[in-house]
Amino acid sequence: QVQLAESGGGLVQAGGSLRLSCVASGAIARINTMGWYRRAPGKQRELVAAIIGSVITTYGDSVKGRFTISRDNAKNTVFLQMNSLKPEDTAIYYCNVEGIDGLGQRFNSWGQGTQVTVSS
Repeated sequence: QVQLAESGGGLVQAGGSLRLSCVASGAIARINTMGWYRRAPGKQRELVAAIIGSVITTYGDSVKGRFTISRDNAKNTVFLQMNSLKPEDTAIYYCNVEGIDGLGQRFNSWGQGTQVTVSS
């Protein structure tokens, strides 16, 4: 079973920055996609950013140019650098990792979520 541990959320003023981290552990043979999603109060969960391999990235329209996703394959870790934060970025951020486990089975795991609050 693959577990995810997120860190880095918190309270920040508008215009500030935060960096989220997510470490995947367990019986992992290969990680394909690592990503971040968020759910704001009263809204549906949405994709923030995802990275396939080490190079291919995709971002939600609302965060393009402000957020950067990266990963450390050796440490099974994905990062989300969030700059120029806005109050509308306030949400619970969830890490998502998809890959192949030690038994050769596909897995798709979610973290517990980390709260990001941006004050105006």
